Amino acid sequence: MEVESVTEEVEVHNKDGELEVAPALIAVHPTQHSLVVAIGSDLRVFNLRGGCPVILGDGSGGHKDSIRAISYGANGKVFVSAGDDKLVKIWTTDSWRCIYNVSSEKRVTAVAISNDGQYVSFADKFGVVWVVELEGLNENSAVIDKKPAPMFSHYCSIITGLDFSPDGKYIVSADRDFKIRVTAFPTKPQDGAHEIQSFCLGHTKFVSCFTFVCSQDYPQGFLVSGSGDSTVRLWEYASGSLLHTCKVGAEAGLLHSNGSEEDILPVITDLCASRDGSLVAVAAQSFPGVLLLSCNLSIKSLSVVKKIAITEEAFIPTCLSTSTSELLWLVMGVSNLQGSDSPSLARVRAISCLGQNSAESVEHKPVILADSEIPGGQKLLETLQGNLSIEEEVFLKTAEAVKLAMDNLLIKKQYNVENREYRKRGRNDKKKYK
Repeated sequence: MEVESVTEEVEVHNKDGELEVAPALIAVHPTQHSLVVAIGSDLRVFNLRGGCPVILGDGSGGHKDSIRAISYGANGKVFVSAGDDKLVKIWTTDSWRCIYNVSSEKRVTAVAISNDGQYVSFADKFGVVWVVELEGLNENSAVIDKKPAPMFSHYCSIITGLDFSPDGKYIVSADRDFKIRVTAFPTKPQDGAHEIQSFCLGHTKFVSCFTFVCSQDYPQGFLVSGSGDSTVRLWEYASGSLLHTCKVGAEAGLLHSNGSEEDILPVITDLCASRDGSLVAVAAQSFPGVLLLSCNLSIKSLSVVKKIAITEEAFIPTCLSTSTSELLWLVMGVSNLQGSDSPSLARVRAISCLGQNSAESVEHKPVILADSEIPGGQKLLETLQGNLSIEEEVFLKTAEAVKLAMDNLLIKKQYNVENREYRKRGRNDKKKYK
């Protein structure tokens, strides 16, 4: 298949005919060499070491529609971006050139890079996980088109998260049907991944995000997951054992009753763990800022220890990221925002709280950094945000747009018996074989 046939600009609409919004994403290099913000089809990169913006080298013209997933590899040499244009783009971070284009059959929802940097895996909206092998990082060659191989499937369920375990033995995937699957990563993944190690079952709504927490005593790590059920759960992922459930919405006092269950339980939208595994930062749909959870791996427990509010801007993060430094990076933003002078909005903040012995010193550390204190300062903000003057009303509208988009994507519609029968009679596969 020619790359041009899948890079045509695709407009994705919701049920009311409006363009679907896409939340802004953020990713930081493992050793904080660079920082990336994806907003709409735009990939914005800032070189933190050099203190300057990065010009991307991409002979195929970049993404043509909203980017839905970004990730650095474990060693930071490779970066991957993918989304609604059905393209997975693989970049080398030394020169920020696109070295591989991978065509997906469906829109992409999640990406992951193996710990050795040899494989890139991605999931499409129909729940199929694909894999492609990288054959070295040739800085001088033209962009190479790669063909992916299917590895496994979640049976038509949207995959919301994808990552490799700290030891590289497993690839973990989460979906909107409440489950987390742990799959043994084979020596020849192009032939398929047929061994399911475990399922982590316990969430009562869609799994929205997960991360791994590791420490010196537990290098293999544990899994921490967030969900639409407003809980964060700790797992021994190899066995699928649920170790602890933290009812974040209730413990943090975020429950609000507006007559429906969705309004009562704020969705957990993203998670990020400290380097020593003692702290987990949590973004919740209704909270302007982040919640910090103490993660005690010796007794296998999670608990809310601090709420860091950014109330002056009604800043509700859409994505979190951290690296080996003590900084937690946050972005709030959205593309295709209807009725706004700035349809693509991004706002970047940083919090100093995720260093060594994070849980013990969290009460005494500086918290929210002023814009002038952020590494890269004004130049970084101009590169990653664009518009530096954003009214609070726009922040509120952004938060509501992201909430609605997540609900439309991940909450399954419920139909009565009459409507279900009517929809069955109108199915295309039924018509085909009549």
